[in-house]
Amino acid sequence: MFNAGDIVEFISCDDDPRAIGKTGRILDEVPPGALTDHRWTVDRISIFIAPVLVRSDEIRKVG
Repeated sequence: MFNAGDIVEFISCDDDPRAIGKTGRILDEVPPGALTDHRWTVDRISIFIAPVLVRSDEIRKVG
């Protein structure tokens, strides 16, 4: 389970493959629901990559 502010690394990313191997920060205050198709919102990946939606199996916590 992830929490808002967690730093995560991208293992894969269907939303934007350029994010793979990079890190970002979870934005969601609560676990994602049907509105986002149960995907987490991750931001602060890169200046060139907008926030992305990812499934739990596409990311892992760093540290």
